[in-house]
Amino acid sequence: MIDVNVTKTLQGSIGEMELDVALSIKEHEFVAIAGQSGSGKTTLLRVLAGLENANGTIKVSNEIWLDATNSLATQKRGIGFVFQDYALFANMSVEENLLYVQKDRQLASHLLELTGLGELRKRLPNTLSGGQKQRVSLCRAFMKRPKLLLMDEPLSALDPSMRSKLQHDILALHKEFGTTTIMVSHDPSEIYRLASRVVMLNQGKIVQDGSPKDVLLKTQGSQKFSLTGELLEIIKADIINIAIVAIGQQIVEIVLDEEEASTFVEGEMVHVSTKAFAPSLSHL
Repeated sequence: MIDVNVTKTLQGSIGEMELDVALSIKEHEFVAIAGQSGSGKTTLLRVLAGLENANGTIKVSNEIWLDATNSLATQKRGIGFVFQDYALFANMSVEENLLYVQKDRQLASHLLELTGLGELRKRLPNTLSGGQKQRVSLCRAFMKRPKLLLMDEPLSALDPSMRSKLQHDILALHKEFGTTTIMVSHDPSEIYRLASRVVMLNQGKIVQDGSPKDVLLKTQGSQKFSLTGELLEIIKADIINIAIVAIGQQIVEIVLDEEEASTFVEGEMVHVSTKAFAPSLSHL
């Protein structure tokens, strides 16, 4: 069990805010931390890793990582950390990057084979693709068989097909090593595939905590789906108005009447949903 109760003053997306999180995580859980940029997700991850200071307590099993008088050093916390930017040693081969963490050739070989990197063990990082580099980073994080794996948007720079492949690798390693995993992600599909639980932050506070289905599926009544996007523009066309909304990599058009159009502001985040096959727009 991981018990977290921490506070820290941050500069958030709308100025100074207080990160104030009380959270209990069961052993072997896969938890996704979600929320808008500037909500405190990465800071929470770094506090767990011991890379940033905070007030409060962190207790992992029977070990105190943080309290009023002490903060356990990062290297003593038994964690694995997967960064967005890979953070590999450029002058070391794939295999050497793993062995630098732990001199266990058998484990290194097993991890490389499990993630399809066995034939690349002697290659240098600058000869690898982005997806291959991230797999090396993932393998390296497991070299100490961590009790806790922390991942900060590890797949955000990859194309969809590679993301899907690495999602499979992450889940396979999580299950095989029986680790507890906490991942920061903006990608609903990634969260849905990987996590057993989603903790949603807003301005440093937990606003939702539940299963991916409960948190991410925001349909109401007879609505068939509901997606979140940015309202880019409202265009007047004869007697109707057309809202242009960006949802992920897609741009969609929604027809609004005059009264509806007057309630929206370009640039705001909105819900796009359907009811009886007619798309509608609503405020977040």
